[in-house]
Amino acid sequence: MSTAPPTWVLLRGLARESGHWGEFPARLRERIECEQAGVRLLLLDLPGNGLLHAETSPSHVSEMVESCRSRLASIGVTGPVHLLAMSLGAMVASDWAARYPQELSAAVLINTSLRPFSPFYRRLRPLNYLDFLILSLTRLSRRQREAKVLRMTANLQARPDEVLDHWVALQDKHPVSLRNTLRQLRAAARFKVSRLRPQTPVLLLCSKADHLVDWRCSQAISRAWGAPLRLHLQAGHDLPLDDPNWVAEAVGDWLQLRQMQGLGEGRWH
Repeated sequence: MSTAPPTWVLLRGLARESGHWGEFPARLRERIECEQAGVRLLLLDLPGNGLLHAETSPSHVSEMVESCRSRLASIGVTGPVHLLAMSLGAMVASDWAARYPQELSAAVLINTSLRPFSPFYRRLRPLNYLDFLILSLTRLSRRQREAKVLRMTANLQARPDEVLDHWVALQDKHPVSLRNTLRQLRAAARFKVSRLRPQTPVLLLCSKADHLVDWRCSQAISRAWGAPLRLHLQAGHDLPLDDPNWVAEAVGDWLQLRQMQGLGEGRWH
């Protein structure tokens, strides 16, 4: 087994960028340093979002995987990495695990949905995603649009104005085009993962109060793959935003359990 410090790659979801992780990466680092000293965190943007907002978003999840792999290779990351991803990013992680299992040590999937394990009306909740498109087409200010998105994706924000200030600044700096939003939606809608259990160890995290993706989608994946599932009872779709400490603790507890059980990287439990 390699003695190099482990690398974690974090992937966000639809029309969101690495800046939307907020304080979560710091919380994650604090917690998993107990199990993985010297851990390295890499926050990657999917094409069309964040630093890559000027690029055309692929309309296939598989192409998003190739983009991430290429960027890791360009910065010299060659060993197996840990993935932590939510929503569309978790679809990317699932495809990555299915096609390149040797490149991953573990994957944490947050509030995601995968065909063929759940029906479409649970996976995407179409009326909510239609709201996203309406927001893009109407003449609302960026702050008004982001406020609506925040209400749809977060349930536990004590200081929503601070979050909105940050989100608006991100949109001003890295605006996501309507065309790229549509292409990302198309990629999510058409994606279908293998029914076979991945070789990569997987942890599923989700919230029962998610208004965008039905929590039973994660439950269905857990049952199909035999992967552990932890449920938050109150947070919204953006679970790392609503309760970053809970997510960090869940990941840290899972790593600790794996070490106690003496499981090597790449083995299932």
